[in-house]
Amino acid sequence: MAYWFDQSQTGMVPALQTAGIKALRWPGGSGSDVYHWATNTLCGGGYTAPSASFPNFMNDIVNPGNFDVAITVNYGSNAACNAGGDPSEAAAWVASALANGNKVSHWTVGNEVFGSWEEDLHPLPHDPTTYANAVATGFYPQMKAANPNTQVGVVVAPGYNWDAIVLSKAQYDFVEFHFYAQTPGQESDSYLVGQAAQAFATQLAAVKADLSSAGHPTTPIYVGELGSVYSNPGKQSSSITQALYAGQVLGELMNAGVARATWWIGFGGCADSSSGNFSSSLYGWQNFGGYMVFSDGTPEYGCGNATAVPLGTLLPTARAFQLFSHVAVTGEHVLTPSVTGDTTDVRAYAATSNGGVAIVVFNLNETSSETVTLQLTGHSSSSAVSVLTYDKSLYDQSETNVWAGPTTTNLGAQSLPLTVTLAPWSMNVVTFSP
Repeated sequence: MAYWFDQSQTGMVPALQTAGIKALRWPGGSGSDVYHWATNTLCGGGYTAPSASFPNFMNDIVNPGNFDVAITVNYGSNAACNAGGDPSEAAAWVASALANGNKVSHWTVGNEVFGSWEEDLHPLPHDPTTYANAVATGFYPQMKAANPNTQVGVVVAPGYNWDAIVLSKAQYDFVEFHFYAQTPGQESDSYLVGQAAQAFATQLAAVKADLSSAGHPTTPIYVGELGSVYSNPGKQSSSITQALYAGQVLGELMNAGVARATWWIGFGGCADSSSGNFSSSLYGWQNFGGYMVFSDGTPEYGCGNATAVPLGTLLPTARAFQLFSHVAVTGEHVLTPSVTGDTTDVRAYAATSNGGVAIVVFNLNETSSETVTLQLTGHSSSSAVSVLTYDKSLYDQSETNVWAGPTTTNLGAQSLPLTVTLAPWSMNVVTFSP
């Protein structure tokens, strides 16, 4: 969620809840390093929505929806906008949240501060030693003094000559990692659907390796930003293809034991053909794309002549979250499914489910159905089987601006193994009751 979007509008909280969202990140990405929370202003005089001050964000969105919150504090600039971020400003934010009973559990120092695109007014900008020392001697102790129970995190960037210094010199309770699968203008449906989630898993493993090398192998990882393309989103971002990618990423997060992740972005990230990729090589029907996974309203925010979609409509990626909320459930644990046969087009993830088992099965083939056999070790039957599906045919209704939700099929009691047919480009949650 971001400071530039009007968060006082009705319909936003129900949309987030329908998608099974439990946690939010605020006040934005790169804007966090020029944002000053007490005044709801930016260095350089950029736009902030008057309704999107921190107190309003808590009162309008967080408290009504009972969401947990991660905050990115300003490392890049002080209030005078003439030097690097001030730890006392961050500590005052932590103290204010505590005094007002705000449900903020994670506080990350800066956003992607390893990158030249980020505002950094320190004498040595984007420098890992400068960052690590600022955290260790300023941000971490002052924020902990404001609230000893708060979790303070640092940004990581495997492959940037950053982690080895930061993870050895800084103080931190968790690390925050960002991942985008593609370069704008080079989007590929086949890559996004078939390979991108595995590339994400590889990068996640690299973060774990960096933590182990620094002597902190058990430090929690928070994936603060996820997306398919890091700028200029095109029609792929509103298509079934991004939904299939998102669903697999959720599975990889679950398998890796990552308990917290936030997608870039909930609302307020629309783009049209003037900037995004709307190539005929990409599947999809929309004349808009965008980072957002819920519709911004009518017309789409910042999207020129985009088709009007009611505020809060769940776009395909939000449907992936909705389906996975039936699998990644507090108190359950991960299982390891075995897929035999056509492992190119079929991918699976699994977890315990209220005494039974939930298996997420993807058909990554655009045009052909796949028949799979599902079995549970030690079980010859299930008292009830249900299948929750979101697929290409449901998405295709959006060609006429109908945004259909997932379908549920109740199969009743079944003998096992069970054979099911997966529709083309589909995500299927098959739940077996004990």
